[in-house]
Amino acid sequence: MFEFSWPLAFLLLPLPWLIAKFKPSIAQTNINIRMPSAAKLQLASTNQLNKRAKVSLVETLIWLLLVTAAANPTWLDDPIVVPNEGRDIMLAVDLSASMTEQDMEYQGRLVDRLSVVKAVVSDFIEARQGDRLGLILFGDTAFLQTPLTRDLATVSQMLSEAQIGLVGRATAIGDAIGLSVKRFGEREQSNKILILLTDGQNTSGNLKPEEALILAREEGIKIYTVGVGSDGRRGFGLFGFNSMAGSSIDEKTLQHIAKETGGQYFRAKDVEGLQQIYAMLDELEPISDETQTFRPKISLFYIPLLAILGLLFVAQLSLVLRTKLRG
Repeated sequence: MFEFSWPLAFLLLPLPWLIAKFKPSIAQTNINIRMPSAAKLQLASTNQLNKRAKVSLVETLIWLLLVTAAANPTWLDDPIVVPNEGRDIMLAVDLSASMTEQDMEYQGRLVDRLSVVKAVVSDFIEARQGDRLGLILFGDTAFLQTPLTRDLATVSQMLSEAQIGLVGRATAIGDAIGLSVKRFGEREQSNKILILLTDGQNTSGNLKPEEALILAREEGIKIYTVGVGSDGRRGFGLFGFNSMAGSSIDEKTLQHIAKETGGQYFRAKDVEGLQQIYAMLDELEPISDETQTFRPKISLFYIPLLAILGLLFVAQLSLVLRTKLRG
């Protein structure tokens, strides 16, 4: 759609006519003029009138174009839907040695816990349009793999490249929470959500879970904790056969962390359970259904200005050609 940003500029159109009408006439000035002969006067008057008519037409077009440029002609493009301001979600994924235990069934076979987390969480990330996501990986300590971003593809790729032992084989739950507090602290206004996935208990790190919990509460971070692992199923781990898979999850601590921050604790015993957790998170932390749109604006003021330059060029060229033909 075409429109003018400042249509009131067209009120300037009669300005030259008003100036010409009310300016002092030459008869009112005290200037002595020698009158030529009648024949010369008649010829000069005719030539002058023709010249002024041509000049007036060019001047009129130039003035019209100047006013049009001042009105800022603008082209409005088709409306574009803008994602709503979503949530800030930090994912903290456990990379301790116990995540290698093959006690979770996926696509008809037993696979390790980390593979299941990667598969399900990747789908969760893909569905987070409008949200900002970040990724924290933790083992002996915690480190930020991806800061909060809307680039969901990068977050998903960083998760897929995570490997057991990348940050040690222990479990630093407190450090993971503490690091999320630090990263969320850089955003003043945000609905801050941490999803903590682990299959064990805090065995390492510089910060105890209880200390990190205090910091999270002060920062207003809501923590959803997820205990990953089957309930006593027999499986294979990093060190061979394991008959007590899933028994090391400190559910009491995870439940306490979630409750104290207004979140919720979930237990993911299989792939379906993990998928259901993320579906429930969408219900617990909904995004507003209201959509926002904007229409890109393309300013076209330069077109009338270019047309003025074209008119001046043509007028000058015409004058030069007439002068040469007469010479």
